[in-house]
Amino acid sequence: DGRLTFYPGNQTVDLPFINFMKRYGTVFLNAYTNSPICCPSRAAMWSGLFTHLTESWNNFKGLDPDYVTWMDLMEKHGYHTQKCGKLDYTSGHHSVSNRVEAWTRDVDFLLRQEGRPMVNLTGDKKHVRVMEADWHNTDKAVNWIREEATNLTQPFVLYLGLNLPHPYPSPYAGENFGSSTFLTSPYWLEKVSYEAIKIPKWSALSEMHPVDYYSSYTKNCTGEFTEQEVRNIRAFYYAMCAETDAMLGEIISALKDTGLLEKTIVIFTADHGELAMEHRQFYKMSMYEGSSHVPLLVMGPGIKEQQQVPNVVSLVDIYPTMLDIARIPVAQNLSGYSLIPLLHGKAENEASPRGPRPSWVLSEFHGCNVNSSTYMLRTGKWKYISYSDGHSVLPQLFDLTADPDELTNVAIKFPAIVHSLDKVLRSIVNYPKVSSSVQEYNKRQFISWKQSLGQNYSNVIANLRWHQDWLKEPKKYENAINKWL
Repeated sequence: DGRLTFYPGNQTVDLPFINFMKRYGTVFLNAYTNSPICCPSRAAMWSGLFTHLTESWNNFKGLDPDYVTWMDLMEKHGYHTQKCGKLDYTSGHHSVSNRVEAWTRDVDFLLRQEGRPMVNLTGDKKHVRVMEADWHNTDKAVNWIREEATNLTQPFVLYLGLNLPHPYPSPYAGENFGSSTFLTSPYWLEKVSYEAIKIPKWSALSEMHPVDYYSSYTKNCTGEFTEQEVRNIRAFYYAMCAETDAMLGEIISALKDTGLLEKTIVIFTADHGELAMEHRQFYKMSMYEGSSHVPLLVMGPGIKEQQQVPNVVSLVDIYPTMLDIARIPVAQNLSGYSLIPLLHGKAENEASPRGPRPSWVLSEFHGCNVNSSTYMLRTGKWKYISYSDGHSVLPQLFDLTADPDELTNVAIKFPAIVHSLDKVLRSIVNYPKVSSSVQEYNKRQFISWKQSLGQNYSNVIANLRWHQDWLKEPKKYENAINKWL
């Protein structure tokens, strides 16, 4: 969650290496994902293109495997390149369950797809390496810096993709089949200031926006939660952020020890945030700040120190920025703009040859847990969220200055602003058309999956993550699917 990198969010957990990057570099106060879910977000970051252009509609569908990323171009221009850890930009290796849930979001039914979010404390106060796989990849990156990077005669670019801070799957948790667990050890939990944790305000279920209600229901968050449960989920999430920060620290230390730190640009960001029980939801797949607002910190030679940039930026800006750093000509068809002018502390009017950076960012979502394609435009103090064809589902408008927790949808109160922001959004993307092509894609994919299973498809669905609801009334849900098809 990007808000943890600056005040007041950074009061809740100790993140020493994020703070180190802020002291010696630049932090972006308004950085957003272009799609709040792993694979589509990473597809945008690696391609520099918005989601409706990559057509990465869900965690299963990303860039073509032979797509030329910024790293490929840097390699072509003489950089030594190294990737470690989670990539997930061609496909997220996600389960059949994720796919079927994404494809059937247009079906007129409501099924719980997730077990209730849980917490689990593991190990003792000496237990540091909770997410073993991430530590293994961090070690790989550190060893590469110490053994390879120090001896290179050419410049290098190293990418390390971590899974944390991400809830762990807990498939064997009895009735919470498919639930997600916020897992940490006492060592990391000690880094969290419990008294600074804000308990989010929830709207009554009856007052929720219909898409929010659908998300809350499918994520199994519509039941009762005690304040202690909510506080714990948030605390455990922050503890997982502290563990992630320590991995960043390993990289910074390796660069420092080898004398590479002062001549290396370091960028820290994320593919999406975590709602951690804000708006009665966990996970991402939402345009609310907890899910869509990502961290973005940059430090290194030429980068202004102790700078806080208020401009709205997004992950598609990484592609032109990387090319700019490497002095490689940037293609004109990109959705993003180089961050270098902002990082050097220059005024925006000294922007790229493509003209000034736009005053808005775009994020979109087309995957599971949301029953409608979603489009978010952030500009100035406004966040405008439009759905589907722009008519069948009511939009949302939030004034982030007056209402940072996004509790009051003011779309009805400000029709002129809704109208003008919708006009801007339509000038960027013909979103009713995109929504319609996603619906067609979902139907095609589901039909071919269903055909591959023959008459057995209902039994297969009955064993996916939503099995409990499906098994209660399989005929009713099969009929809803038939009606949709």
